[in-house]
This record gives sequence, C-alpha cells and structure tokens, in this order.
Amino acid sequence: MYEHLVFFKFNENLTAEKEAELLETLQGFKEKIPGIAALTAGINVTEEIENIKGYTLGLRVTFEDKSSLDSYANHPEHLKFVASLEGVIEDVIVVDYPLA
Repeated sequence: MYEHLVFFKFNENLTAEKEAELLETLQGFKEKIPGIAALTAGINVTEEIENIKGYTLGLRVTFEDKSSLDSYANHPEHLKFVASLEGVIEDVIVVDYPLA
C-alpha cells in the first residue's frame, strides 16, 4: 500500500463555496478512482495557527499499490480536479510513501 498526502494553500480568490466544492470533489474520489483503499479530506482546523503556513485543506489517500498511485495521476477525475484549482491555488505540498 502507498500513502499519498496533499496539502493545499489557496490565494485570496478562493471563496467558501469554492472550498466546499473542492472538498466535496476530493471526498468523491474513492468511489470514482480505482485502487483507493481509504481516503480522508478536510479543512485544517488546527489551533496552531503559526504552524499552518497558509495550508488550509488536506487530503490523505491510501492506495492499494504503487500501480494504483501511478494511475491516479492521469485519471480523468484527478485531472478535472487539478484543472478546477486554476485561479485559486497558491501552492501544494505532496508526499508519497510506501506503507510498511
């Protein structure tokens, strides 16, 4: 299995409605993209405000195997989501690692 972590930092163009739409799209990946064993996504609610560096949305996806993780990058649902970030995204952090 492989873990895929993503943290999103948005610019001032992001509305609350757009953020909710993005979150809903992420949460729907499990039913639409093969190879996902588990998925969680949510708005950052930490009280450690000095440590978030502006990253307000997080995603954790557990893939069944490396092949599933690799296929995800070019899956139409993922590409559609990436395109929907245009105009609102400032930065993204991605971390992938195999689970022991």
